[in-house]
Amino acid sequence: MGILVQIEHVDGQVADGAHELLAMARSLGGTVEALVCAKDATTVAAIADELDADTVVAVADAVLADYVPAAYLTCLAQAMEDRAPDLVLLSYSTAGIDLAGGVALKSGREMVCYATAIERDGAVLTVKSQVYSGKLTASTTLPLPGIVVVMPGAIKAPERAGGSAPVEELVVDLSVSQSIRHVENLLPDSDGIDLTKAERIVCVGRALGGTDKLPLAEALAVKLGAEIAGSRPVIDAGWLPRARQVGKSGTKVKPKLYLMAGVSGAPEHLEGMQDSDLIIALNSDEQAPIFRKAHYGAVCDMFEVLPALTEKLG
Repeated sequence: MGILVQIEHVDGQVADGAHELLAMARSLGGTVEALVCAKDATTVAAIADELDADTVVAVADAVLADYVPAAYLTCLAQAMEDRAPDLVLLSYSTAGIDLAGGVALKSGREMVCYATAIERDGAVLTVKSQVYSGKLTASTTLPLPGIVVVMPGAIKAPERAGGSAPVEELVVDLSVSQSIRHVENLLPDSDGIDLTKAERIVCVGRALGGTDKLPLAEALAVKLGAEIAGSRPVIDAGWLPRARQVGKSGTKVKPKLYLMAGVSGAPEHLEGMQDSDLIIALNSDEQAPIFRKAHYGAVCDMFEVLPALTEKLG
């Protein structure tokens, strides 16, 4: 079986999700090819040195210096046509979602998203994926050739030992992408906050109800020497500044302690914190998907537990 993996990177720094995809591809057996789109051959070579693949399929063009959907979609579609892989793997990320639907339409292949596991039995693939915000797991038989969009953290990538895969150039006509151009990167206003460096984080979710209850979580955070953070609904409601958002559209964190109160555990949030050393979840809904990810969890009223924990810490 031939597998093509879309490699995401920012200025030559390979995304964690790309290494996870390669590990998943290896677990399925067969030939693994990595598609690298970058601004020049030097950047391609640097990225290729990090990848555990049998072959690196490379497209080097100044148009690819920044992510432009039309250009990357053209590259992926051309690679699929030329290499004819049985399976294409993409990360569940902004770019991955962007590309997957377009290339599925172009190629006529069936696609499964939100995948957490892929099992192979000969020529048959069974894909486990999240549905209803992770509250249920669906099992789908995917006919090949197919496309799978994989959730971050679905498989643990091994220690990166580097790669020595040969690089094969793919010639792609990118003139069609000239109608869209990258203007600039706008960085969010951090307000002096860097959650990526925090060793302890207390995160609140929609169940908090409003800013009037925020002091309960902030008091516990002070006792723990932790930063306060929020899920996207909390940020969208204006209860906390955007710099304190954890998740797919916020910040990806890896603290030693990640304590959540009232966070359901949607896939978008899990993407931002699933690598935390210790995850503790407080939620009144015993079916909340976060309990499947947390190391410790309690079905409780967080408005009773938060002040009790704060008092216990003295």
